[in-house]
Amino acid sequence: MFKLITSYSFIFISVALSAQKSDTSLAVFREAEKELKLLQQEAFYSRKEADRVAGNKKFISVWDGIVSNGKILQYPFDSLKEVSVLAPKDKKFKLITWNLHKDDGTHAYFGYLLVNNSKRIKKGLFRHETIEAYEYFKLIDNSGAIRNPETHIGSPAKWYGMLYYSLVECDGFYTLLGYDPNDNLTRKKFVDVLYFKTDGTPVFGKDVFRFPRKNPKRLMFEYSSEVSMSLKYNEKRGQIVYSHLAPKDQSDMLIGQYQYYGPDGSFDALELKKDKWITIEAIDIKQDKNKNDKAEKPDPDKEKTLYKPK
Repeated sequence: MFKLITSYSFIFISVALSAQKSDTSLAVFREAEKELKLLQQEAFYSRKEADRVAGNKKFISVWDGIVSNGKILQYPFDSLKEVSVLAPKDKKFKLITWNLHKDDGTHAYFGYLLVNNSKRIKKGLFRHETIEAYEYFKLIDNSGAIRNPETHIGSPAKWYGMLYYSLVECDGFYTLLGYDPNDNLTRKKFVDVLYFKTDGTPVFGKDVFRFPRKNPKRLMFEYSSEVSMSLKYNEKRGQIVYSHLAPKDQSDMLIGQYQYYGPDGSFDALELKKDKWITIEAIDIKQDKNKNDKAEKPDPDKEKTLYKPK
């Protein structure tokens, strides 16, 4: 009886200590989140670029102080409205990104990739053991040195910077939708890819697209800063649906002059077939409309187009 009570006491103390340790970690993240929330005003809304840069350095310093703690994977940071925080359902990673706008209209990007490398190993017929492992990477924006974003394959240290806003889990990789306000003339949207090598190394960019006249590792759409473009994952269709972009008139002189490109009112899509994103042109998005369907869809009647085709 004494041994049984001792055993139960040991288990209770272990669980209590574990819970206390977890609560301590979460308290650290809560305090950091409060500090980050206050710094957002300086880093993102200061009138002078020098003040925004200084605020962003403080912002990064707070993140640097907490990303080494693997418990960060469990904390949502959902009060930080100027920061994108994405995580897949399989909880493999947490992807944190944000941008800093400059006075000349361009943007710099920052972020972290926090990776859960834990493995569940079979230790007998009915027993499994979980080996906890965690790794984190600071994302270094290298976009200024990358001549062709669509063919670039990079590590976190050679990342083509952007603000990620959506994530699609695929077999063996993750598809990311990203946005870059770029400059005063054009905006850019991306379909990017993140995957992990067998040794756990993260890689951005992968040959998973079948796109006309291209062999890209990610897709980039560039268009006029005066218009908006829709690029969203439609779960019901199982497709990434996006606005078809074209120059504002049919003159050959405007081809490749992306400050004159915009949606023409039609939509194309990417559909995953045998682990490849296949292009489907001129889809009928209106047929998806249903008053009982709450999923947000692009509406061609409300989309601000650059021109209406004849």
